[in-house]
Amino acid sequence: MLFNIYFYMIVIYVLMSWLPNLRENFIGELLTKLVEPYLSVFRRFIPPIMGMLDISPIIALFVLQFVQSGLKFVIHSIFF
Repeated sequence: MLFNIYFYMIVIYVLMSWLPNLRENFIGELLTKLVEPYLSVFRRFIPPIMGMLDISPIIALFVLQFVQSGLKFVIHSIFF
């Protein structure tokens, strides 16, 4: 469930980038503090396309889903 919450936090953070004034309120600042450290890892290796289009959140979401699936498999293998 925590993975799903974090997934939606990333989605909301990306959508908030279309309206920069939203990041200046309390929720925007909170999301920035929680999501930006994870996204910065991917931004180091994936440059923006044509200087404008940042696809690192898409890759970050795929990795998050992959890790979630892997943990489910490991936990299911160990306990069941």
